[in-house]
Amino acid sequence: MEIADEPLILSIDASTTSVRAFLYDPQGAKVASGRAPLSVMRVGSHGFEQNAETWWSATCEAIQKVLQRLTPRDQQRIVALSVVHQRETIVTTDARGQPLAPALLWRDDRAQEDVALAERKIGKIRLHSLTGKPACTTPSLYKLMYLLRQRPELKDIAQVHDVHSFLSLQLTGRGVSSFPSADPSGMLDMRKKCWASSLIDLVGVEAHQLPELVEVGYLIGPLTESAVLLTGLPAHVLVYAGAGDAQAAGLGAGVTSPGQAFMELGTAVTCGVLSANYEVDDAFRTLYSAVPGYYCLETTLRGGMNTLRWLAESVLARKDRKECLRELCEQAEQVPAGSDGLLTIPYWAGVMNPYWDDRARGTWLGLDTRHK
Repeated sequence: MEIADEPLILSIDASTTSVRAFLYDPQGAKVASGRAPLSVMRVGSHGFEQNAETWWSATCEAIQKVLQRLTPRDQQRIVALSVVHQRETIVTTDARGQPLAPALLWRDDRAQEDVALAERKIGKIRLHSLTGKPACTTPSLYKLMYLLRQRPELKDIAQVHDVHSFLSLQLTGRGVSSFPSADPSGMLDMRKKCWASSLIDLVGVEAHQLPELVEVGYLIGPLTESAVLLTGLPAHVLVYAGAGDAQAAGLGAGVTSPGQAFMELGTAVTCGVLSANYEVDDAFRTLYSAVPGYYCLETTLRGGMNTLRWLAESVLARKDRKECLRELCEQAEQVPAGSDGLLTIPYWAGVMNPYWDDRARGTWLGLDTRHK
C-alpha cells in the first residue's frame, strides 16, 4: 500500500523493569512514546526471575499507548519495527513460544557451581578466548546449565530464547536473534560467528533448539495476523533485527567507530568502545557491536543505578525515589572532592571487570561522624 507522508519507525526497548516503545521520524526525532512496567521476582538471595509472557503483553501495551497518541492517518505511516532488550536473560519455551519455566534474568547468579564446572571441562582461558567473556554467572550459558540441571526434562523439548528471539517469535513467527543480541549469552564462537559446538554439548541441547542467528538490521519479516490484532499496528509493518540494549545505546550515542566511547546508565552501568579487531582481556568483555564489522569492548558495573534505587528505598525508606535522589544530588554538590574521606566499593551485585568475582559485595570505607 502507499504510505502517507514521511515513514515512521518504532523502537521497542524491553529492559529489566519496563518495556518502552519509541516512535521516530527519519531524522531521528521522537514523535511519541509509551511505557508498560515489568515486575521482577526475587528467589532467595541469588535468584531473579520474570514471567516471559509479560514481555509480550507489556510490548503490546507500550505500542498501544504510542498508537493512542497518533491519528489513524499517522498510524499508517509506521513502516518498521526493531527490538533492543535486556541481555543475558533467557527463557525456555515450547515450539509455539509458551514458557516452560520462569525466565532467568541477567542478574540471577545461582549458577556459580555451573561456572566452576564449565571452567573445569572447557578451561577458563578457552572459555574467555572462545566467547570473549571471562567466566562468571552473567552470561546465559551458565544460567541455562543451572536451569537444565534443575529441570532435566526440558533438555529434549525446550526452545531456548533470549528476549530478542522471544519477541521476534511473537511478532513474526520466527525466533530470530541478531549477533549483538545473542553473543551476551556466552555461547557463541566469536571468531566463527556461530553457536559454539563445545558449549552446546556442555549444556546438553541441540543447535536447532537455539535462536536463528542473523546480522543486525536483517529483515525478519512482516507481522503475524495475531501480532497485528494484539498490538494494533498496521499489517504492512516490517520487523528488523535489533541489538542488545548497551550496544544499541552506543549506536544511539553516535559511537560508530573506534576512538569514541559511550556510557549507559541503567539498572547496570555500562561503558564501551569499538574495536575493528577481536581482543580479549580481563579489563573488559568483548561483544559484537551494533555497528556491523566492529566489536564492542565493554565494562559493566552490575549494581549500577539499581544501587541508588536501593539507597533511596531500602536505606532511606523514601517512596518518592526520584525526589530523594534529586535531593541527594543537590547535597552531594556541596561536598568537597574526596567525599570527606568516604570510599565506596560499589559491588552490590558482585563484580565483573576486572576481577570477575560473583561473590564480591559492596562496602563503605572511612565512615566517621562527619558523614550523614
